[in-house]
Amino acid sequence: MTALLHPRLRALQRRFDASPLTPIVDGELSQHGVELWIKRDDLLHPVISGNKWRKLKYILNHALTTGADTLVSMGGAHSNHLHALAYAGNRLGLKTMAFVRGERPEPLSPTLTDLLDWGMELRFVSRSEYRQLRVHKAHDSLPGLKAGQYWLPEGGASGLALQGVGEILAEISQPFDVLLTACGTGATLAGLIAAAPERATLLGVAALKGAGFLADDVRQLLAGKSTKSNWEILLAHHFGGFGKTTPELLDFIDRFQIRHGVPLEPVYTGKMLFAVYDLLRQGYFKPGQRILALHTGGLQGARSRL
Repeated sequence: MTALLHPRLRALQRRFDASPLTPIVDGELSQHGVELWIKRDDLLHPVISGNKWRKLKYILNHALTTGADTLVSMGGAHSNHLHALAYAGNRLGLKTMAFVRGERPEPLSPTLTDLLDWGMELRFVSRSEYRQLRVHKAHDSLPGLKAGQYWLPEGGASGLALQGVGEILAEISQPFDVLLTACGTGATLAGLIAAAPERATLLGVAALKGAGFLADDVRQLLAGKSTKSNWEILLAHHFGGFGKTTPELLDFIDRFQIRHGVPLEPVYTGKMLFAVYDLLRQGYFKPGQRILALHTGGLQGARSRL
């Protein structure tokens, strides 16, 4: 598929590194007789890492090939998606603009400072206005778009995103029994479902409270692409809601990073890895199973702890 990419996107992709599969070795896993491997998509690139790049890849390609000159999207003050989009737009020679949820913070978050440094125009909107933006999914569906402007829905959750996410599975040669990923919009889970073997179980760990609606969102993204039923979204590991933490979660993240040298953040990846060990203690996994956890990169949430 690389040969089909726009020349500017191919040039950017050449700066990316391989995404290794890393075994996690500790006594608790051994005691339960299971293997845990992490697909280190956080190592793809120092800025556009993990599922942010995977989801953006073919969206950016479509924007470039249709002649767009401005990328328009939405996100919060610590948005991994906007961070990746602003950087990619800067490197591809595209203008970028974002609707940011809530009032302009003072001082600006490190993420927002980066966005401005990379030339992204920021428009702060109320939470009610932000919710209304979520209904617009197609690249040309946002009211008021000007010629050359290309709309990306929240988190880059579109059909084109699934194509890039699916390429993760092509990089994994060894078989696995269970695959876990963090869930914000559900686009990453949908892309994995479409590409994964049906014999495997796929689990999405919801990062937000009251996320029962995500299952329908995933089905909508999969419409016409997959009817598999080998997946589930876990709703009990949100730790109070999106961006919320507890001392228990933060302690787990710190201990995991020290023990295994894998950086995590409390919004997505920390909750997902916590869920792995919680399920392990509940007896969810069977002895002999190989568990694969996708590190979706995007460590802006860790910067907010500083």
